[in-house]
Amino acid sequence: MKECLNQKQNLLNCNCSYNPCVRKGICCECIAYHRKNRQIPACFFPDDIEKKYDRSIENFIATFTS
Repeated sequence: MKECLNQKQNLLNCNCSYNPCVRKGICCECIAYHRKNRQIPACFFPDDIEKKYDRSIENFIATFTS
C-alpha cells in the first residue's frame, strides 16, 4: 500500500463503515480495488445504504433511480 499525503484529509469525507479496511482515506487504492471487483466505493452511496455493504453497480443504479 502506498503512503498517501492526503489520507488524513480524505478520512474527513470517507463514510466507509467497514472498519478493518486498509484502503480508508487512500482514495486511489479504494477506487482501484472496487473497480477490479465491479463495485462502487462507499463514498458514492448515502450513509444508510453504504452500511448494508452492497457496493454493486446495480445497487448504485437502483439507489439513484428509484
